[in-house]
Amino acid sequence: MLQLAVDTALEAGRFLKMNIGKIKQIEHKHGEERNLVTEIDKKAEQLIIDKIKKRYPHHDFLGEESGSHKAVSDYKWIIDPLDGTTNFTHGLRIFCTSIALEYKGDVILGAIYDPSSDELFTAEKNKGAYLNNRKIQVSQTNRLMESLVVTGFPYDISVNPYNAVQHFSNVLMECQAVRRLGSAALDLSYVACGRFDGFWEVTLNAWDMAAGVLIVQEAGGKFTNFKGFPSDIYTPNVLATNGLIHNQIVEVLKKGMKEKM
Repeated sequence: MLQLAVDTALEAGRFLKMNIGKIKQIEHKHGEERNLVTEIDKKAEQLIIDKIKKRYPHHDFLGEESGSHKAVSDYKWIIDPLDGTTNFTHGLRIFCTSIALEYKGDVILGAIYDPSSDELFTAEKNKGAYLNNRKIQVSQTNRLMESLVVTGFPYDISVNPYNAVQHFSNVLMECQAVRRLGSAALDLSYVACGRFDGFWEVTLNAWDMAAGVLIVQEAGGKFTNFKGFPSDIYTPNVLATNGLIHNQIVEVLKKGMKEKM
């Protein structure tokens, strides 16, 4: 199953790379001006679903563009065909394909492929995390002030959901630096391989994080909600770190939860 996820992510990622600069139609999802979808997203997702269905026709699917495909199965493939659509539409080569498999509510494998850098992040539950078949682990930074962390903003940032602006400001004051790449799946992958020490975001969907969260955990990292309690991929507030700075970020995020605009 992991090999199928890998093969499919590679094929979809290469399709994305071939189509940079070839977008013919951009739509706005859910009436949100910042929430974009292109025909490339949709074609990539259909490519992924078709390829997996050939092998497992009775499995469930949850895709960003096509929603949930209900079936009678304990298995559910969770797909983000193009994570980083806004980057992609502008020709900024920070985007990826993310595929995860959930079994009875538990994510058991994930594959994230960045075609621009030809980097493939993979993990199977209890079997470790890998970058291009080399085992990876989270960083050893243990002070937030020495940490490079990353975040993302929701499409409805204008209404400041969950005090997103306050969280950004508070963390910025307490760490070495904050980055904003525009792809949650890559943010999580970079935490897993030690490029970032931590990642938080106020509202993510399951397809944004399913593969990435597993990869972080299998690389030795920690995943919770903003209060530091165990979480799951269907809870929007996400905090993933190397584990060593986790409680320090939780304390900063707690401040933001109390603040108002």
